[in-house]
Amino acid sequence: MAAWCARRGWPVFPLRAGHKTPRPGCSRCRQASDHYVPHAPAGCPCITQGRWCHGFYAATLDTERVARWWRERPVPGVGVATGPASLVVVDVDCHADGPVAASRVLPGFDVSEQEAQEVRTGLDTWKLLARLAGGPDAADAVQTLTVATPSGGRHLWFTAPRGTRWASSAGGDHGGRALGWQLDVRAEGGYIVAPGTLTQTGAYRAVGKVRLPALLPGWLAGALQRTGHLLQSVPRPRATAVPNLARQVAAPQAESAWASAVVATALAQVTECERLPEGSGWSTKLNKAAFTIGGLVAAGLVASDADARRALADAAMQARPQREQEAHRIIRSGLIAGQRRPLNPTKDR
Repeated sequence: MAAWCARRGWPVFPLRAGHKTPRPGCSRCRQASDHYVPHAPAGCPCITQGRWCHGFYAATLDTERVARWWRERPVPGVGVATGPASLVVVDVDCHADGPVAASRVLPGFDVSEQEAQEVRTGLDTWKLLARLAGGPDAADAVQTLTVATPSGGRHLWFTAPRGTRWASSAGGDHGGRALGWQLDVRAEGGYIVAPGTLTQTGAYRAVGKVRLPALLPGWLAGALQRTGHLLQSVPRPRATAVPNLARQVAAPQAESAWASAVVATALAQVTECERLPEGSGWSTKLNKAAFTIGGLVAAGLVASDADARRALADAAMQARPQREQEAHRIIRSGLIAGQRRPLNPTKDR
């Protein structure tokens, strides 16, 4: 699971075997140690030396480091640093402690006393939030990676929109920023336990059919913004229209109109995934587009391999900006495979 997360661009670090807390670092980095030396975790030399000191500050995508860390015995759990991974995870607790005061249920919304009386756990808070913020009906499962926790709660994983940073918070019981009662937010400056991690109290299990995070939905982003969780929002660069990308790629030959149409169709199938949730075939469509355009490169109907890569990367990033590393791998292999079979107007692929 650690390697899988790292391949997706989610920095990982080891958790104590059987626990959900970070694995302890060296004696100079552990505050409980007699040899502790006060220092900022982010600048600790242990991290640059490949150690796991300071928990999520040490999170990495380095494949060799990940392999080495998870060869340890007993096998560590897997923590994901949510901020660098561009993830926003809502941790829905399920402790039957309600009812609570109406003002504490959802700080960003007006909650009536009657509504508050019906809230017993974080699952009730989540359903109420979805209703008040314009989300899906309570009976409908949110279409995103959902992880059941050993305590009976849920972790709802989302991908942050490109150019945004979101703050972490703890469920309304500690003062300060809060999305809702028993609704923790794991984002910047936090981490989440990866599915598949085993603890002494049970396993973190992915439930439902969706196995990847969906883009943070507008209704939830609005609720997070209302409660002070939005730290940064950079305007997204205007995407190049698919027909323009296609014209830029096609070589100036008699068949260029046909080649442009083929490229436009292939790229459009990739960019349309922007409107679709994760698990909608983005990687398959990107691979098919790269294979098709690779055939045009081999036939001399695309200006250059570099132009093809740029057009495919632009389309891929428009649809899934958080999966850049994976996109480049798919594009590279697809183009190589496609160039073994030149594609021209007399051949149908």
